[in-house]
Amino acid sequence: MTDMSALPEHPLWAALRSRSPPITMRLIALSIALLLVLAPAKVAAQAAPAPTAPTVWSAQPLRPGDIIRLRVWREPDMAGDYPINEEGMAVLPRLGKTQVGGESPRQLEARLVKAYERYLQQPSVEITLLRRVQVLGAVRTPGLHPVDATMTVSDVLALAGGATEQGDPDRIELIRGGQRQQIRLSATTRVVDSVIQSGDQIYVPERSWLSRNSGILAAGITSLFIGFFTRR
Repeated sequence: MTDMSALPEHPLWAALRSRSPPITMRLIALSIALLLVLAPAKVAAQAAPAPTAPTVWSAQPLRPGDIIRLRVWREPDMAGDYPINEEGMAVLPRLGKTQVGGESPRQLEARLVKAYERYLQQPSVEITLLRRVQVLGAVRTPGLHPVDATMTVSDVLALAGGATEQGDPDRIELIRGGQRQQIRLSATTRVVDSVIQSGDQIYVPERSWLSRNSGILAAGITSLFIGFFTRR
């Protein structure tokens, strides 16, 4: 069996043993501090309390700014996305300007079935609620996008081309009426489980300078430490 004590000692460990204990302890403490500074600041985001899940979308009231995605069985010409104006009205096929604000999608479906019985035999109506949100910040194509209940926040960011290299998708913010909400969204948050409303802004901030350049800093500090420990 090989005698491990006979193997040559690495210069770095020899240098560490040759240093006086106070200097070695200070260097170790400095190394730990640098690791803590350079580590990604994700703990706070993960620890943020999740918002209370709202009522299922199919039971939520329609609001100005929302979009009604209408599908009528065997009537493809009637299919489309119909926005709700500030008065809670939407212009629907064959019915014209219709008051829809305050009703849930399921309630509106039942009412439209009766309304379309005047024009169709045994109509079948399906309504999907879409929210219109702005995706801003460090994304490739900022803009206004319709989102549905099946999407995640990551899907919403994909509509805007995804986060840029400078963007920090771990610190997504929700802005409503110009005010940042005390809610932390993650990429895996489902829209249906969030409090996102039409008119909200999903904002992706830029990563800090230290975070963007941590690799370069770590390499430089490592080189300095190795040079310090191995010099004679």
